[in-house]
Amino acid sequence: MRIWTEHPAQADVEAVVRRYFRLLRAGRIPQAEQLIDHGPVRHVLKSLWAGSVEASAEGDRASSSPVADEWERDLAWLGELDLADFHWGDTGTHCYVEITYRAQIIEVALSFWVKPVAAGWVIAGPATLW
Repeated sequence: MRIWTEHPAQADVEAVVRRYFRLLRAGRIPQAEQLIDHGPVRHVLKSLWAGSVEASAEGDRASSSPVADEWERDLAWLGELDLADFHWGDTGTHCYVEITYRAQIIEVALSFWVKPVAAGWVIAGPATLW
């Protein structure tokens, strides 16, 4: 996890979030967790699944209902997610990023924040926003 001695610029935060998301999409969860001060990744993945694949399947009555932990056993669905727009709060310490599934913005967004620590500043998150 990178520690900045000064508050990182928005471009720096966005670059780390993009790298984090690329690693998630590739199924490289442990490496993604090492980039930021991370909460439970299982919650993040489950929320992304619910807002993308599961929500899409609800509209398709012909499809069979997914196995309860399908999202966890086969992470291939992550490859169909992408980042959309970043939105920053007025203080420049919090942002959220919209997520797309098959090029459509989903109801789940990921929130990150710049957090002070003893040695400087780190990026923390993500929280899931509905």
